[in-house]
Amino acid sequence: MKIWLLLSLAATLAACAPQTGTSFPNVSVTDLKAAVDAGAYVLDVRTPAEYAEGHIAGAALLPLDEVAARADAVPGDRPVYVICRSGNRSAQASELLVKAGKDVRNVAGGMNDWVAAGYPVKTGTQP
Repeated sequence: MKIWLLLSLAATLAACAPQTGTSFPNVSVTDLKAAVDAGAYVLDVRTPAEYAEGHIAGAALLPLDEVAARADAVPGDRPVYVICRSGNRSAQASELLVKAGKDVRNVAGGMNDWVAAGYPVKTGTQP
């Protein structure tokens, strides 16, 4: 009886544990900078106002709340680097895009880390 209770408790606790595995890789802004310099596709999932305040030159804007409905607009023939302010919204968008069959990389630290690293930022609404 004690063994059954211990096994049951262990199974319950394991099911409640946070899930750390993701179906996409996380990359640093250093990795992203190298990819951008090589012509990578960057998808910014922040709001239009955030994007206008400063974004990576050439980055496409697709706000998180539109990603599921417009996933077909995201390239499927090359890696997509997904970025937001801190990495949280981009992780959510990355999950949605993986489900849509896209090859994504989530940018950990997002634009906060990009700016902190001193990498260039473009303002305005044009990519």
